[in-house]
Amino acid sequence: MKLGDFTLASGARSTYYVDARRTTMCAEGQVLVGHVVFDLLKSAGLDATHIGGLTMGADPISYAVAHRSWLEGSPVDAFSVRKKAKKHGTGQRIEGGLPDRARCIVVEDSMTTGASALLAVDALREHGASVLAVITLVDRLEGGQDRLETAGLPLHSLFTGPELREAAGTS
Repeated sequence: MKLGDFTLASGARSTYYVDARRTTMCAEGQVLVGHVVFDLLKSAGLDATHIGGLTMGADPISYAVAHRSWLEGSPVDAFSVRKKAKKHGTGQRIEGGLPDRARCIVVEDSMTTGASALLAVDALREHGASVLAVITLVDRLEGGQDRLETAGLPLHSLFTGPELREAAGTS
């Protein structure tokens, strides 16, 4: 976590920034994130076939979970959602061979308003997939959960922004 004056993806201003990619993109972080999120899927009874979200924050998380799930003998495949369909090749918005009846979990590294998760949810539903829940590593507790619940989606978070700030001694 960094302290300062930041503009978040939501457009909101904040005095702290959570750069989860420093964890999700390092070797040790990949192992830990894959283990913890896969365990959350199982303990919450989320019978997903696929996990992913908007590229780039969701990518290392979903890949780590897919890897862990294979090692555990209970495969959950990964996918990535682009903000817009690409204009070349096959023009896909969702990458990873997602079948239209997939049971999906949308993941985020850090959540503020839930808008990014809902972009992914909309793309998945248009594709014909169902969305079981949203998982975020860090919920900043700034409205995301309420917005997701309004859309009929439960949110599971591993940490909150205030918890991280307290652990860092900056609350």
